[in-house]
Amino acid sequence: MPGKTPAEYLLLLLFFTVPFLSASSHLQQSKSISRTANDRVVIRPRTVVLIRPAKLAKEFPERKTATVTYPIVSGLSNVQILRRVQSILSVKNVFDYSLNEYRQDSWLTEFTYQTNYNANYILDISFTQSGMAAYPDTQTKHFAIDLKTGAVIKPGDVFLDAKLGSLAGIVDTKLQAELGQITRTIKTSSELESNQGNSIVEAFAELKFEAANLNEFEVGRKGITFLYDAGFPHVIRAFEPRGRYFFTYSEMKPYIKREGMLGQFVNWG
Repeated sequence: MPGKTPAEYLLLLLFFTVPFLSASSHLQQSKSISRTANDRVVIRPRTVVLIRPAKLAKEFPERKTATVTYPIVSGLSNVQILRRVQSILSVKNVFDYSLNEYRQDSWLTEFTYQTNYNANYILDISFTQSGMAAYPDTQTKHFAIDLKTGAVIKPGDVFLDAKLGSLAGIVDTKLQAELGQITRTIKTSSELESNQGNSIVEAFAELKFEAANLNEFEVGRKGITFLYDAGFPHVIRAFEPRGRYFFTYSEMKPYIKREGMLGQFVNWG
């Protein structure tokens, strides 16, 4: 049998080597995808139309149904962490009402959610419920979740303990600036009696963003938004501050823990 030429040996080498390299590359790619996928969850919306009992429907004919859209969460390889996240985001845990309790009550019109951030082991999500009693009303609930542990992120997890007071102070500066703008609008409004305007401005004097309010913050790609609910009654809610105060990660650098979940967004150089 004649000997093989160098070209034939090269072809044989390629024949056996290429499949091995391809399989190795595919395995590495799969591992990379798995690592990436675990830093976020998969969220699918599920919508349920609640049909109220006949007695309620007769008493409130315009409220025969309510729409509830809630998240179905999957995608984490750690089952225990996934279950913690699912528990936090369950309908009952959000506003302390189950689907059946919403069905048996006439208040709710709509329940829905919005995903604000879902990457880098952080899930930030907001829920909203709207309904009608004596007046229409809307309420919100927010969660920022650490996907490495399945726990809600607390201020002490991500901000320097010694800086919590001063952090609250810079947020309060923005709150007071917003209140100042609203006050100027009230004083020039022709739709308000002077005593009405004075009552609203007096209510502003009670508003202050303090360290206890730092629990409510929204994580985003470019920075953090601190949330503040003034809790005004319906009659003056139109003059309530919007209560959203944004700071870039660069601005937050003096307050953020390097080893915390938000440290990854800061340029420490």
